[in-house]
Amino acid sequence: MFVAVLLCGLGSFAGVAHAGYAAIVVDATTGQVLNEVNAGDQNYPASLAKMMTLYLTFQSLQSGKLKMDQEFPVSRWAADKAPTKLGLRAGQTISVNDCIFGMITKSANDAATVMAEGLGGSEAQFADMMNAQALRLGMTGTHFDNASGLPDPQNTTTARDMVKLAMALYHDYPQYVQFFATKEFMFRGQLVRGHNHLMDNYPGMDGLKTGFTDASGFNLASTAVRDGHRLFGVVMGGRTASARDRLMARLLDDGFDHRQTPAILVAEAGGAASPSMARRVLAALSPIGSAEAEAVPVPQHHRRGKAAAGTVARNGCTPHRGVSCPRATPVHHPRRSAVRLAAQRNNSKKPAVAASSSNN
Repeated sequence: MFVAVLLCGLGSFAGVAHAGYAAIVVDATTGQVLNEVNAGDQNYPASLAKMMTLYLTFQSLQSGKLKMDQEFPVSRWAADKAPTKLGLRAGQTISVNDCIFGMITKSANDAATVMAEGLGGSEAQFADMMNAQALRLGMTGTHFDNASGLPDPQNTTTARDMVKLAMALYHDYPQYVQFFATKEFMFRGQLVRGHNHLMDNYPGMDGLKTGFTDASGFNLASTAVRDGHRLFGVVMGGRTASARDRLMARLLDDGFDHRQTPAILVAEAGGAASPSMARRVLAALSPIGSAEAEAVPVPQHHRRGKAAAGTVARNGCTPHRGVSCPRATPVHHPRRSAVRLAAQRNNSKKPAVAASSSNN
């Protein structure tokens, strides 16, 4: 009975993305892929999607269409976005500068939507802009349906596409990439802390972005420099934030030392050591993700001081070429049905996540 119901559920969602484990590491200078596991598999981006929202924001800043201190109105649609967010209220305004820092540190879904509406007129139109740019960057396995990465069956990507986007950000907009090193900023009198804890522990890491929903697992796009040599890495489908972070540290270490990371380590970080088909189906069907787990520090040999090159000051900005620092301004979600009931009868449980609310 359980198998029949499960197969029925699988048939209904054949071809959808899933929280599968995947990883890739690329040499920034040569473009050589140093390591990859399931890099072309379809997965959910979660808040890695905000890298494209930031790409289009930087594009508009560079062209002069936007200014850092430009204010955008907060719509009811933006204010009502699920956490994590800055807590913006409809009728307020927020600067481009604060939207950027909100997306990078807090992974703020309301800030991402404000930018989408400001640049595209509506979030739906902005998603079209995101998809057009994705094609220009050769991200052929990606489709965006919103600016934040909040759960939607149409938000799909691959680890290979996400590393292309990360590298494009650094190549196309070097004057703005220091924003990705931001760990915290002041927003309307409150200190907003970031989610990317690996930057505190991995020497040379200076960006980029975390992501999590129930359906995606724990995702991370990172870049690090050692002896003047830069690598980019993407991990998708981690079972916990700490497992994801440890895997990224190992992948980068191996990349810098010209070693291959055993594929079994990638699988274990994704919880694939004892796979459960029911868990995979439930992950694909799960509603909005609502957890941001604190990352467990990586091994001692990775630890470093809090200060990092390019870290933005507490006021949220470091001046850079031609850009002054403004002051901080005062779906469809498929329901679990027969598959869930059958899985419960079989004592299959979803992987545990932390209880705090976030899509980061």
